[in-house]
Amino acid sequence: MAQQQARERQHDNILTSSIFPLNFLPGRLVPVKRIPAGAHVWLVLWKAARAVEARALGSIEGTGLCASDFGVLEALWHKGPLPVNALGKKLLLTSGSITTAVDRLARRGLVRRNSHPEDRRVRLVEITSRGRQLIEPAFARHEADLEKVTSVLTQSERVTLVTLLRKLGTAAEEDGTDGMSTRDGMAEAS
Repeated sequence: MAQQQARERQHDNILTSSIFPLNFLPGRLVPVKRIPAGAHVWLVLWKAARAVEARALGSIEGTGLCASDFGVLEALWHKGPLPVNALGKKLLLTSGSITTAVDRLARRGLVRRNSHPEDRRVRLVEITSRGRQLIEPAFARHEADLEKVTSVLTQSERVTLVTLLRKLGTAAEEDGTDGMSTRDGMAEAS
């Protein structure tokens, strides 16, 4: 057993001294023969995002909430009352989608709209005690599920991943070819 571990360490040392970047496979590093093209990076990112999203959505099943409603309650629980438009930007929802979500949650007694104390044009959305009773255990379950998913990464890998994803997202927003900027999206999602 000790000899096998020594061989694996030696193998890993050879790989890390290689001129090739490393590719991660379950429990092992292997050299990549060429730098992945942008399209390949996108494909890997998309597949990973879809797999993690499926786990995230699975963790909120049984709450009676869709993803946008869960997001509204979670944001209000963590951030406190927010104007409808700020809530929509934070959750990357259009004005129509956030209005529909808030209406749905208000009908269920999970949120309420209040007038802004300083600006009568602004409506604040606030979580109710009933909404808080629903989101607290649901978010704890959701957080634990996502912690389990990301447990394959070391703390250092998590920091690196988040840093690289922010860098990529910011660059993509700033370099949009259609003239539209979604700059607020990365800032809000960060």
